[in-house]
Amino acid sequence: MTSSWKYDRAKEAIDKRIEEVEAVEIVDYKRDMSLESIPTNKAYRVDGVHMYADIQNLHDILATTDTEGERCHKRALRFLNLHQRAVHRVLDRCDARRVDFHNQRLHSLVAKPYGTDGEKKRVCRAVAIGKLIMDVLAETGDDDEDIPNAKVRIGVDTGQTLAVNNGRNGNREPLFLGSPANLAAKLASNWTARGIFLTNAARKAAGLAEVEAGKEGTSPLSADEIAKCQGEAKLDVGKDEIVKEWRKDNDENPIGSFAFSRPTPPLRNLDISVLTPGNSRRMEAVSVYADIDGFTKFVAEHIGENAEDVVKCFHVIRSELDRTLSSDFDGRRIRFIGDCIHGLLMEGTAYSTDEEATVSTATLCAGALRSSFKLALERLDANDIAADGLGLAIGFEFGPMTVTRLGMQGSRVRCSVSRGVLASEAVQCRCKGTETAIGEEAYDVGSAAVRKLFGKTRKMADLDYDLAVDSLTADGDKVAKAATVAAYSVSAPAMAKATEQPFRPYLERITE
Repeated sequence: MTSSWKYDRAKEAIDKRIEEVEAVEIVDYKRDMSLESIPTNKAYRVDGVHMYADIQNLHDILATTDTEGERCHKRALRFLNLHQRAVHRVLDRCDARRVDFHNQRLHSLVAKPYGTDGEKKRVCRAVAIGKLIMDVLAETGDDDEDIPNAKVRIGVDTGQTLAVNNGRNGNREPLFLGSPANLAAKLASNWTARGIFLTNAARKAAGLAEVEAGKEGTSPLSADEIAKCQGEAKLDVGKDEIVKEWRKDNDENPIGSFAFSRPTPPLRNLDISVLTPGNSRRMEAVSVYADIDGFTKFVAEHIGENAEDVVKCFHVIRSELDRTLSSDFDGRRIRFIGDCIHGLLMEGTAYSTDEEATVSTATLCAGALRSSFKLALERLDANDIAADGLGLAIGFEFGPMTVTRLGMQGSRVRCSVSRGVLASEAVQCRCKGTETAIGEEAYDVGSAAVRKLFGKTRKMADLDYDLAVDSLTADGDKVAKAATVAAYSVSAPAMAKATEQPFRPYLERITE
């Protein structure tokens, strides 16, 4: 099937999403409300503490073999599964909410005690929980499977966020919009030293000494500062008890062996909800990350007086990025990670992947994501919805990929991890809000037209769909040629009608 992007199709979808959030309700979060059933046009203001825990040695696990084969992936997934089970138990016993577990990165929320008066207690509880996670994961390796203990770095921030729920087609996912979640994530993942790191806002709330601005990420809490927080938090569970319960649960409910089968394209039909360790998927594909650049600043500027537009903007943009990936290019969204979407793309059969075609499709998809993003901004502006200062940073990489679900039975989370997944995120992180970058493996297996498009830097600014399909077609790319032929295969009446409108060669998909 030929994949392509059409202006009219995207505009119609975007306008429908705008209609869905015509009236948005913002309410205060004051009790145990369900974060799994927030309506599309509603958001909760949450005063809470956000904690990220980043397992720093996942890359080492994936890099221990020369070839990224099944054994490498099974070992990495078992590593994550063992530690996710342990963290689930810590959060459950400490009355903290798991927001997301994206591969090696945990996002959790400490919302109690409620209200601004409880902020000091919340920060101290987050620090104590973070230290408990570090201590527990230092003992939850698996000697029999050569699984090491996890090396963890913790990031913590406090403040007000908007809790929204913006999944699609039965895959609704809670998330939090605002600086506290993003700053905590950056403290946990953008540095190398291990420890617990707080923003100055969190330090001040906990009664700890602030550090020089810009050095929060290189100033871990001291043992005395951690002990002070532990004394304030008074957690009623310790490391030994958690580890004992974890080992008992592993004995009574063993993870089992990981088993892979290959999905049949298109990947959009892959039902992730039925996956388990013993029913996992593995294939050669492209991993793509698209991150809304400038969104943290945008939320900070509008969350006070114009929170409704934050929700509208976020819903429209993310929904359209998902639709473009899944509907236009038959890809599979793995998850939303805050203001970023992660997905997979594959061309081929149930037996093999067409490497060159997959990379060409990913290049067109990357261009389409930017075209949809720019169109979404135009339509938001036309409807007097704020969407200022936003960009889209896109990165993708090719390689062996996995898809499964990990964690406790009844509370499993989707996971796609591989060297290519980590590389695609790293490639995206080197982009500004106008740039698209391709990874080394994708560049190498891509067509000559793809390599010419991205050049030796493997990065390009302002790559939208028209530019991508025109450039690749001109240089002989087969996938782009097929998309061009499909775009111009219109009947005479349809062409005559089209001439009455502004010229846009990719207006609509015409089916035979």
